[in-house]
Amino acid sequence: MHDLERIGQAAKEASQYLARLAANQKNEVLLACADALEAKTDLILTENAKDMAAADPSRTAFNDRLRLDASRIKGMADGLRKVARLDDPVGEVLYMKTLPNGLQVGERRTPLGVVGMIYEARPNVTVDVAGLCFKSGNACILRGGSEALTTNIALVKILHKALASLGHPPHAVQLITDTSREAARDFMRLDTYVDVLIPRGGAGLIKTVKEHSRIPVIETGVGNCHIFVDASADLQKAEAIVINAKTQRPGVCNACEKLLVHADITDVFIPQICDTLTKAGVEIRGDDATQERFGGTLPAAEADWHEEFLSLVIAVKVVADIDEAIAHITRYSSAHSDAILTESNVNAQRFLAEIDSAAVYVNASTRFTDGEEFGLGAEIGISTQKLHARGPMGLKALTSTKFVIFGDGQVRA
Repeated sequence: MHDLERIGQAAKEASQYLARLAANQKNEVLLACADALEAKTDLILTENAKDMAAADPSRTAFNDRLRLDASRIKGMADGLRKVARLDDPVGEVLYMKTLPNGLQVGERRTPLGVVGMIYEARPNVTVDVAGLCFKSGNACILRGGSEALTTNIALVKILHKALASLGHPPHAVQLITDTSREAARDFMRLDTYVDVLIPRGGAGLIKTVKEHSRIPVIETGVGNCHIFVDASADLQKAEAIVINAKTQRPGVCNACEKLLVHADITDVFIPQICDTLTKAGVEIRGDDATQERFGGTLPAAEADWHEEFLSLVIAVKVVADIDEAIAHITRYSSAHSDAILTESNVNAQRFLAEIDSAAVYVNASTRFTDGEEFGLGAEIGISTQKLHARGPMGLKALTSTKFVIFGDGQVRA
């Protein structure tokens, strides 16, 4: 616990320093970090290869998130450059009004302070979180999984050198290198120093953090995402959207995991989409109506409707109408991203109103739920709760507000 106390104290000190930095100073750091990452591409790949060599080869989706190549490193660097181009939210005045007694009262954005992050094998998260936190004036403490430890150490060392070269405290970004469960539990109790804790990973990780943390938690990421193909859908568009949402990158949280098809188009669309999915290597688990219309479909169990597969597996169900589709999604969705494919504006508007997820789509792939795709530069995670942020969390989600009051000698009667 002694090391974590030291880390927490250093982070708190760094957060007070960062709150004083101007936007141009923060942008200078982000650009320097981006250049440093690209300059050290060979070193990062060497360290990442060590993590990959120790990885379980059977965990295909997991290893895809762990693996780095030159293009992914360039992507991390470009992400920092995009964040540097974004407006700095810190100090933004949301409103200012003058009261009858002459007091001027308003709200403005302020950093959260110290952001803690517990995440699994995605080294890009290390860079994304560091960049977003720095731009929003927050210090960050990172605790990645053991599978990516060698890569994360290399990345943080590069960021530290860039910070130090410009005269800023390296402890604005810190990595917990003890990946034991005991260290994680101790981190969750570091509420004296850490203002918010964000878990990013599988359902088990998120559940553990919610149960054990003394720090306020922002829940992110489990993506049991649905697509409902309505009777009026353009089936050519629908096929392209479903294939993209399921197969473009199946191991991520915004991939489609469940497909609901309106009964009126079942005879046409089920054979069409299931054949295309099968040719793409997708295993289909269907209800009775789906199995009747496409041979080779495995029977879907109750557990399948709850599961986030994160692989080339999809569960398919025929529903009588939009009422049943909405009821099914309401019961099983993780409130991440859900979509309706329809040419009916009435049904589209009803779906938007009644589906209570962080991102709700009409005629588009769920794969777009991403901070960069939404114009946020990058994201620290995708919040599936309603307080204090929801959906992809960019810079503004890493700020709070404070009231600022200007007076001229007023006293309260």
